[in-house]
Amino acid sequence: MEKFVIFGNPVVHSKSPQMQNAGLNHINYNGVYEKHHLEDGSKIKETFLKNGYSGANITVPHKEVAFINADTVKGLAQKIKAVNTYKLVDGKIEAYNTDAPGFLKAIESFGEVKNVLLLGAGGTAKAIAIALQEKNIKVTVLNRSENNLKFFIENNIQAYTWAEFEPEIYDLVVNSTSAGLKDELLPAPKELLEPILKNASFAFDCIYGKITPFLALAKQNGCQIKDGEDMLLYQGVLAFELFTGHKSDNTVIEAMRKGLKGE
Repeated sequence: MEKFVIFGNPVVHSKSPQMQNAGLNHINYNGVYEKHHLEDGSKIKETFLKNGYSGANITVPHKEVAFINADTVKGLAQKIKAVNTYKLVDGKIEAYNTDAPGFLKAIESFGEVKNVLLLGAGGTAKAIAIALQEKNIKVTVLNRSENNLKFFIENNIQAYTWAEFEPEIYDLVVNSTSAGLKDELLPAPKELLEPILKNASFAFDCIYGKITPFLALAKQNGCQIKDGEDMLLYQGVLAFELFTGHKSDNTVIEAMRKGLKGE
C-alpha cells in the first residue's frame, strides 16, 4: 500500500486526509493518506524518504524550505520558490505547486477580475501573486513588515508595508495570512481594510471552513465572499492526479468535496 501524507506545523486541523482518502477510495487505489506533524522543516526530505512516502502535501510553515530540499522542481513552482506537493519518482523528490492553479480555479465563480489586493507575503501569497501575474491580472501585495517583499519586487509585482501603502480600487481582496485561523484578528488594521472593502466587489480568504473576521468585515461592506474550501479542493485534486496518475473527472472531484466536508 502506498503512503501519502501532509506535512505541517500545526497539522492537526488539516482536512486534506479526509479529502484525499475519499478520492483514493473512489478509484479503489491501494493507498492511504495521513497527517505528519513536522516541527523542523529542514528535515522534510529526510523524513519523506525515511518513512517511505510516495507523495506528500506541504502546508505552513514549510513550503519554502520544501522547495529548497526538493531534487527537481516542476512548472510555475520554479518561479514561486515555494512548493506544496512532493512526489517520489525513481527515488528522487519531484516538487510542484498546486496552490497557484487551485486558487485560479477557486476564484472563477467571481467572474472577471482585473485588479487584486493580496494581504500577506508568505508561500501561499507567492503562489497566488505569480498565478495572477501569469494571467495578466494586476496584483498588489500588502504586508505588515518588509519581510518577504523582496521576492515580489524582484518579480515586478507591487509590494508595500502598511505604513507606505496608498490604496487603489480593487475588484478582489485576498487574505493569505493566518489571521483569523485560530483567533479573531484581521490581516491588516480595520481602518486600513474597511475603506478598501467598501470599494471592492469580492473578498477571498485562504482559510477554509469558517467565516473569518476578514470575511465578516468584507460581507458587512457589501463584498461577495468566499472561503478557501474550493482552493483547498482544487489544489488537492491536482495533487491527487500527481500522486495516482489518475485524471480526475467530476465524480472524483465530488467524492473529494464530500470527503472535505466530512459527508
